[in-house]
Amino acid sequence: MAFRTTSPNYRDTLAPLLLRGLIGGTMIAHGLKHGRSIDGTAGWFDAIGFRRPRLQAQASAGVEVGAGAALIAGVGTPLAAAAVVGTMGVAARAVHIPNGFFITSEGWEYVATVAAAAMTLAGMGPGSLSVDRALGWDSRIHGGKAAALATGLGVGAAYLQTALFYRKPGNN
Repeated sequence: MAFRTTSPNYRDTLAPLLLRGLIGGTMIAHGLKHGRSIDGTAGWFDAIGFRRPRLQAQASAGVEVGAGAALIAGVGTPLAAAAVVGTMGVAARAVHIPNGFFITSEGWEYVATVAAAAMTLAGMGPGSLSVDRALGWDSRIHGGKAAALATGLGVGAAYLQTALFYRKPGNN
C-alpha cells in the first residue's frame, strides 16, 4: 500500500507531527538562545524600544521554550500555537514590519510564516500522536474554532504586550 499525502494516516499522524516538531523545535531553539544570555537579550530588547527589557528577555525565553515544548508534545495545541502567534506578532511589530517583506532585510517574511504555520497547526489539530489526543482534548475545540482561538489570543496578546511595553526607540 502506497503512503499518500491525502491518506488519513498522513493527515492525522505524520503531517501534524512534522509541523509540531518544526515549529516547536524552532521556538525552543529561539528561547534557549534568548535564555543563555538574559543580559544580552535584555540589552537587545532595550535597544529596540521595550520598557522593562530584562522582564521581556525572561518572558521571551520562557514563552518560547514552553510553547515549543507544548507543541512538540501536542499538549494544549491551540494555546501553544497562540503563544507562537503572539511572539511572532510582537517581533513583527517591534522589528520586522518597517523593513519590508524579505527576512534578508530584517523583513516580516519569517515571522509571518511561523505565525501562519502555528495557526494552521491549531486548525488541523495535533494529530493522533499527541497528548491532546490521548486525553481527548483535541475533540473539544478543533478546526476553524481552534485556529480562530490561536489567532485571536495570539494577536490580542501581541497587541497588549506592545501597547504596555513597546515604544519606538527615541520615544521612551
